[in-house]
Amino acid sequence: MVDAIRVALIDDDRAVRSSLVQTLQLAGFEVSAYESAEQALAQIGSEFIGVVISDVRLPKMDGLALLQRVLQLDAATPVILITAHGDVGMAVQAMRAGAYDFIEKPFAPERLVEVTTRAIERRALSAEVQSLRSQLAAQRGIEAVLLGRSAAMQALQHQVQQLASTSADVMLVGETGTGKELVARCLHEHSARRKGHFVAINCGGLPDSLLESELFGHESGAFTSASRRRIGKIEHANGGTLLLDEIESMPLAFQVKLLRVLQERKLERLGSNDEIAVDVRVIAASKADLRELSAQQRFRSDLYYRLNVAELRLPPLRERRDDIPLLFEHFVTQAAARHDREAQIPSAALSQQLMGHDWPGNVRELRNAAERFVLGLGDEQLLIGTAGAPLTLTQQMDQVEKVLIEQALKAHRGRMIAACETLGIARKTLYDKIARHAIVVDDYRAAPAE
Repeated sequence: MVDAIRVALIDDDRAVRSSLVQTLQLAGFEVSAYESAEQALAQIGSEFIGVVISDVRLPKMDGLALLQRVLQLDAATPVILITAHGDVGMAVQAMRAGAYDFIEKPFAPERLVEVTTRAIERRALSAEVQSLRSQLAAQRGIEAVLLGRSAAMQALQHQVQQLASTSADVMLVGETGTGKELVARCLHEHSARRKGHFVAINCGGLPDSLLESELFGHESGAFTSASRRRIGKIEHANGGTLLLDEIESMPLAFQVKLLRVLQERKLERLGSNDEIAVDVRVIAASKADLRELSAQQRFRSDLYYRLNVAELRLPPLRERRDDIPLLFEHFVTQAAARHDREAQIPSAALSQQLMGHDWPGNVRELRNAAERFVLGLGDEQLLIGTAGAPLTLTQQMDQVEKVLIEQALKAHRGRMIAACETLGIARKTLYDKIARHAIVVDDYRAAPAE
């Protein structure tokens, strides 16, 4: 971290500036030198991770004014001021204004290196703390949206966290109802593009004749019904994120036009010859295997490889059955608030039934089941559809056991002795079962008691 931190040095005296740069470089620091505060500020922005060393007496903007501007950009940036002999009062004023330290002329090179080293160590520590806080905030935010503690969901949460801060195009592959748009929004909301528009378009929900106008826009008079100019979805997403859902249904003829826009990041509205530059992150979502479709010549392979910079596969609900009780409880809470009803806790028998269902409609189907549960509809209407292959007795017993342990831990906020008493088992037995089911007890210590 220390090696990545730069030093910005400002002194209007060329000879002095050159000498100080040489001293700092010999000590192993990366130095950028400037002859004025204005010149330095043009290069020092809010993303600057470094230390500023400046003479106090500068033409136009002096060192004290520079100090204020730098701290406005980032209060964590250490600013070291070099003062002339007799300017102790000014130095005290600078320290009160937020300067890290000051060096009084004349000074030995060792003094400059010593103060700079301490400032860089401080900046490195603050940068690391800020980075960890950002990562933790992003992780918590993502986990709050993409619910689930299963290994499959933890892997997906990690992948989303890694990709969110980049501008890489992403391919989302998953069955209907697995939450592809939710993941796309999560990528957008946790990226630097969050202030831009998130624009979602269902490629399968538009007639072929409207697709080009919808995505690229058109000028007035471009076709019979075009009475005025219209900005297309891609242009509207400029600076933000564009989700192309069900992209497998996009006509082959139009795929060629989309490929050109994605390669050049430029488009032309219908009826115009002017190219418009667009800065947009593209997320494509598909319930089909596009690689297989391209092998069958039902999807352009060049577009597939252009879109598939990073691929995220969303697991179906039947592959993460451990998450079903958590998700169902979440949807029940939401539905209860929406219908102004009390959120009932599902019984162990119902949890077993939910976990044994195959959920062909995935999370969307589970949300509907939670809605019916809150509305008080009978068990015979709770699960609509045909279940898949039944679970074995051992699998059912394991799932019920895990649900009961998690319910006891949640009720007692992770207190093991109380959970043992509720479950009627020895502490060692509970520890063994917690380890076998990969239950994280700390998750329940922070949870509110029932």
